[in-house]
Amino acid sequence: MRAMSLEKTATAPLASTDTSNAAGLLAGIDMGSNSFRLEIGQIVRGRYKRIDYLKETVRLGGGLDADGMLTEEASLRGLVCLARFAERLQGFGPQQVRAVATQTLREAKNRDAFLARAQAVLGHPIEVISGREEARLIYAGVARLMPPSAGRRLVIDIGGRSTEMILGEGRAPLVAESFQIGSVGLSMRYFPAGRYTSEGFRAAQVAAGAELEEALEIFAPGQWSEALGSSGTVGAVSQLLLASGITDGTITPDGLRWCIEQCLRAGEVERLVLPGLKDERRPVLGGGLSILYTLAIHFGIDALRPARGALRQGVIFDLDERRSAARDSRHVHDVRDESVQQLQERFGVDLEQAGRVAQVAETLYRSIEPPGDGEALRQLRWAAALHELGMMVSHHDHHRHSAYLLAHVDAPGFSQSEQRRLANLVLGQRGGLRKLEEPLQDEGFAWQALCLRLAALLCHARRLPSLGEISLRRTGRSAELSTSRGWEQAHPRAIFLLKEEAQAWERSGVLRLVLHALD
Repeated sequence: MRAMSLEKTATAPLASTDTSNAAGLLAGIDMGSNSFRLEIGQIVRGRYKRIDYLKETVRLGGGLDADGMLTEEASLRGLVCLARFAERLQGFGPQQVRAVATQTLREAKNRDAFLARAQAVLGHPIEVISGREEARLIYAGVARLMPPSAGRRLVIDIGGRSTEMILGEGRAPLVAESFQIGSVGLSMRYFPAGRYTSEGFRAAQVAAGAELEEALEIFAPGQWSEALGSSGTVGAVSQLLLASGITDGTITPDGLRWCIEQCLRAGEVERLVLPGLKDERRPVLGGGLSILYTLAIHFGIDALRPARGALRQGVIFDLDERRSAARDSRHVHDVRDESVQQLQERFGVDLEQAGRVAQVAETLYRSIEPPGDGEALRQLRWAAALHELGMMVSHHDHHRHSAYLLAHVDAPGFSQSEQRRLANLVLGQRGGLRKLEEPLQDEGFAWQALCLRLAALLCHARRLPSLGEISLRRTGRSAELSTSRGWEQAHPRAIFLLKEEAQAWERSGVLRLVLHALD
């Protein structure tokens, strides 16, 4: 009952449509394993200005039980935080906010149940992003806010349950990897009850080294000229070293050894008192130090400097690019478009057929003008561009292979939830609709699916149909597809398939497709 009352209370104020105080602002939410962060900023002529920043220690990652389930206690901590974020975001439109969740919700088996509650509280969608996508966005935040560098940079971000490493040059990430090792997870496992021991530090460093070993060659010292650390753990250790007079804030192997020695002298978290060390950081310091020291020794990092920029700013910059691309896709960069093109090349997609299906799907979708925005149309284009991805695996049931690949392949720019939506659209391009029973409850998805199915059907002969003789009109939850008599007579196979399509939608009970012949 407590969770339900929280969700109802938190969502009530979001009905406000007053956007006067939020015009021109963008918000990025980072739902990390240790902390939730809300950044509100403004981008004017390419320059970024922070307007507001909220951070709460939630320890969501500490709420995963032995079965990989997120506990109710941890869920409530997250929901209470999101309710406060929702208050601050009153007046923000849906295209001004992007919320992303990281490793804990990548792992949690009951994440969908939590996300349903969390989205109701926040009033905005929440995207679970892959580790590599998280790394890409971290680098975007750092690269935009740090001064230009002449050489390649190594950027490191140690989170609660994962560590991201990115090798980049300028604003371009060259290699982005994520490793399932973080400050919360290591602290819970190797420093139980907050006790610091030499054995605990050694074991934690061995565990970190085992996870990071595969990256030794990729991120070797000769590959970069400068090492930067983003976000919580690096910032906390940097402040500690600076306030204690050990370094100027630069993280060095000697400085890390000094920090570990202070932990061992204290013996336990509650007795550890150091200048610059915040209370919320103390319980996860042991795990964070273990990862940092392992990185410094194994990767030859003599100096790690704290960086401006992090995941939350990267989310804002990416959101700004998406908004610009939605307004004018001809001139604006969106990394998702690049990912689609790369997937087409990688899997040998027939570009002419993909283009035909995309053209017809877009024409039909624009004609029915369902509620939504440019993002829905772009999703439909991407699904059409990739609907035959699985042909490289097998022509038989290629739609199933395409859907599997889209759901699991690394696609920079796309969140896991976006990839699932595209996968479901591609899965539904043909055959019965029962396999899409749950996604079709979303009316916006249903209209996308209808247009993709009709486009694939009309292009089944791998020719572009005469769009001047075909039209689609929407009335409520019904769609009327009209064709000329001459077109009907010239395409009996297509008419047969269209009648079967109308019957499939009739059985689904979701939408109604009516066929009409014009004189």
